[in-house]
Amino acid sequence: MIAEALRVPAELSAAVPAEQRGPGLGRDAVRLMVSRGAGAIGHHLFGELPDLLAAGDVLVVNTSRTLPAAVDGRTGDGRGRGEPVVVHFSTRADRWHPAGRTVAGCWAVELRTPDGRGSTGPRAGGPAGAVVRLPGGARLVLEAPVDPGSARLWWARAAGTEVPELLRHHGRPIRYGYTDRDQPLAAYQTVFAVDSPGGGSAEMPSAARPFTAALVARLVSKGVQFAPVSLHTGVASAEAFEPPYAERFVVPPTTAWLVNAARARRRAAARRQRPAREAPAGRIVAVGTTAVRALESATGRDGRVRAAAGWTELVVTPERGVRAVDGLLTGLHEPTASHLLMLGAVADGEALRRAYAQAVRRRYLWHEFGDLHLVLPD
Repeated sequence: MIAEALRVPAELSAAVPAEQRGPGLGRDAVRLMVSRGAGAIGHHLFGELPDLLAAGDVLVVNTSRTLPAAVDGRTGDGRGRGEPVVVHFSTRADRWHPAGRTVAGCWAVELRTPDGRGSTGPRAGGPAGAVVRLPGGARLVLEAPVDPGSARLWWARAAGTEVPELLRHHGRPIRYGYTDRDQPLAAYQTVFAVDSPGGGSAEMPSAARPFTAALVARLVSKGVQFAPVSLHTGVASAEAFEPPYAERFVVPPTTAWLVNAARARRRAAARRQRPAREAPAGRIVAVGTTAVRALESATGRDGRVRAAAGWTELVVTPERGVRAVDGLLTGLHEPTASHLLMLGAVADGEALRRAYAQAVRRRYLWHEFGDLHLVLPD
């Protein structure tokens, strides 16, 4: 595994967005590493993406909007001072069924300890019945752990407020210790983000962050198509190799049709024995691991994508493989992150190890404000 052979120096964590690293820079001022099967690894600027894709390729993009999901609070019911905490609101559940009763409007939340530098450190949640006081006189009551084997995420219900309203007035984007300072919510929105009745994402679908309207226009003019999905992401895994939890997703009918049509064109081109020097038409390239999870959740064993909506518990692994996705545009992930299991379903493990080793040697930047990796079929 990559974790066994790679250590990422702390200074390779992207501390600020690309546009804040120098005058005249935009969101797309990041680097792009390109892997093609077991072949040579290429190194580009992100603005060269249109030259790396072909007419008929489909980019599957996550349209989930990032929430201001971090809110300051204090433990206890008010009779004592309690301790300061930061609540990360992760995922909204329509209904939750503990011990035979139905609780509406619950959220999966993560409690964190302020580190005094604007970020937070890990903290166990609970116990059941514990109260967190929130701004404006609201309270959060912890009900039960999301996973009985872990104390990190808890189902909780808010009293005295509606959570979307609380986040709107008192929330801020989730920030981790490798960043220099707080950023406005706009810095965590992608060009594809739209409002959705399903809420939004606790953390940005960051693979799409470097896209600008101008770059999208260049891709469209080349004949690259965009297929929207939504997957509302929860908080990132804080524990090594922790698998993702269930998340809400939508694959609309138009996206299912686009993907199926592109794959049909590609099969037809293969039957015509396309010359080897030509780029393969109709590749399905997911922008981010969230787009992979959403699209694969709507894909049957026959490889056909069908419109779908609801909750997905799918974990894409090398053993399971991918059925609709041919390539992946993604950030650089920590060696112990479960995201690498998904990469291993799209790319050869040895090729991934070589790519990540080159990324360290060439000083690529990690995390949501960092550089990108485009994984294409051979």
